[in-house]
Amino acid sequence: VFVTAAFSFAGTELVGLAATETPNPRKTLPTAVKGTFWRVSLIYLTTLLIIGLNVPYNNETLLGGGSGAGTSPFVIMAKLAGLNGLDHLLNITVCISVLSIGLSCVYAGSRVLTALSETGFAPKCFQYVDKSGRPLYSVLVLLAAGPIAYVNCAAQGDTIFNWLLALSGLSTLFTWGSICMCHIRFRKAWRVQGHSVDELPFRAWGGVYGSWLGFILVCLVLIAQFYTAVWPIGGTSSDPGKAAETFFLSYLAAPIVIALYIIAFSIHRTFPKKAHEIDLDTGRKAWFTAEEMNQWRAERKMAPWYKRIYRMLFSQ
Repeated sequence: VFVTAAFSFAGTELVGLAATETPNPRKTLPTAVKGTFWRVSLIYLTTLLIIGLNVPYNNETLLGGGSGAGTSPFVIMAKLAGLNGLDHLLNITVCISVLSIGLSCVYAGSRVLTALSETGFAPKCFQYVDKSGRPLYSVLVLLAAGPIAYVNCAAQGDTIFNWLLALSGLSTLFTWGSICMCHIRFRKAWRVQGHSVDELPFRAWGGVYGSWLGFILVCLVLIAQFYTAVWPIGGTSSDPGKAAETFFLSYLAAPIVIALYIIAFSIHRTFPKKAHEIDLDTGRKAWFTAEEMNQWRAERKMAPWYKRIYRMLFSQ
C-alpha cells in the first residue's frame, strides 16, 4: 500500500526542480508551491473522500480483480448513480494524463541526469546544453526509454509493471526524505554563515520543523513498509522463493539505493560537508538583504485584506 501510495503522489516535488529555470523564482515559486498543495488536497483527497462515501467496501466489481476502466472506483460510483458511459470518458482522461506525466518525467529526468553528469556521477556527454538551455542528450535518453512502457502489453505485463512499481515507489520516499534533509542542512548552513531568514524570498510554512516532521514520517513509512515486507498480511509463504519475491516486490528500491550509494562513495570518497563549508552562493539568482526583503514585505502588508488573503492561500 505504501509503495502504491508513494508512486501515486510522486511528481509533486517537481515544483522545486522547475524553480531553477524560472526567471523570477521569488514570484513564481510561491504560486506553484501553493497551487500544488491545493491540487493535491482538492483533487486527490476530496475525490477519495467522495469515493469512500459512495462505493461500498464489499462491492463485487471493486473486489473482483478485473481489468479495464470498468473496475475504476470512479466508474463504479457513476454506475451506482445510474450514469453510464463514464468508463469511456475515463479512458480519454487517462490518455491525456499519460501525456502530461510523460512530459514531466522527461523534463525532470533529463535535468537530474545532467546534474549527475556535472557532479561526476554520469558520463560527461550529458553535460551538453544547447543555446535554449535544453540538455538535449539527456532528453534523448529519456525519450528512448519511453517505449519500455509497452511491456505492459505483453503476456507477463502485470508482473513487469509490479517490479517497476516496486523500484520506483520507494524511490519517491527516498527523494522526499532527501529533500527534507537538504532543507534542514541548508537552513543550518544559512544560519551558521551569518545569514538571516529574513533574506529568504520564500519560506515554507513549517520551516525546519516541517522538514523534520516530513523526514520522520518518511522514516516511519519505510520502517512500516519493511515490516509488512518481512511479515506480510496473511502470513509468510513457506516457499523461500515466494517469500523473497514478496519481500522485494515491497522493498526493492531500498537495497538498490544503498548499493548505488556505496558504489558512488567508493569511487568519489565524498563526505558530508560541515555547515560552514556548504556553498550557498553558486547559482543564486537573487541577492537581497534582510532590509530589502522586509521593506518588500511591509509594502505588501499595505494591500487590501482580500488581496492579502488571496496571496496567503494561492500566490506569493
